[in-house]
Amino acid sequence: MTLRLGDEAPDFTAETTEGEVNFYDYLGDSWGLLFSHPADYTPVCTTELGELAKRKGEFDARNVKLIGLSVDDLESHKGWAPDIADVKGTPLNYPLIADPDRKVAELYDMIHPNMNEKVTVRSVFVVGPDKKLKLTLTYPQTTGRNIDELLRVIDSMQLTAKNSVATPVDWKSGDDVIIAASVSNDAAKEKFPEGWRTEKPYLRWVPQPK
Repeated sequence: MTLRLGDEAPDFTAETTEGEVNFYDYLGDSWGLLFSHPADYTPVCTTELGELAKRKGEFDARNVKLIGLSVDDLESHKGWAPDIADVKGTPLNYPLIADPDRKVAELYDMIHPNMNEKVTVRSVFVVGPDKKLKLTLTYPQTTGRNIDELLRVIDSMQLTAKNSVATPVDWKSGDDVIIAASVSNDAAKEKFPEGWRTEKPYLRWVPQPK
C-alpha cells in the first residue's frame, strides 16, 4: 500500500510492550509519531529507541505520542528492552509494536524488498489529530534518525497548521517565517497588521506567530 501525504493513516490493533493497542484510540486527539526498526538487538535501533525514550518529554510537550514497531515478537521486545534502557539510561516508556506477521509493516509499506524482503526499513510517519498523514521519512537500515530534525519538522507542521505561514530552509522554532504564498497582500494586512518585510514579491517575512 502506497501512502501519500494527506491520506488517512491506516488504523490497526496490535500487541505491544504495553498490551494490546488500537492505533486511533492510542492517539486520541494527539499527534502521533509511528516509526519502524529493522530488527531487535541491532545496534542502530538500540540507540534510536533509547534516545526517543530519553527525550519523550519533548514530544509530550508537543502533544505527540510515540509508538515504535519491528517485525520481531513480543518476547523478543521484552528481552531487548533492558539493553535499550542501559544504553541511554532511560527505560522504554512508549509502546513497541510486535509485528511478526508483518501486518502493520505491510499496511504502511515499511518493507522494501530491494533492500531486504524480510525486515522493515527505518520508516517515520507523523499523523495529525485528524488522523491524516502529515510527514513520511524513510532511512536506510544503516543510518540512524536525527531526533532534533523530527522535533523541528513537528514544530513546523504544528505552527503552519494554525497560521497562514510556511517555514524556510533550516528554520527552527523562534526564527522568522514566510507568509504563505496562498495569502494575498490584502489578506495579509488583516492577518499580519504589524506588517512584513518583502524580499521578493512572493517572499514576505514576519516574526514567528506566538
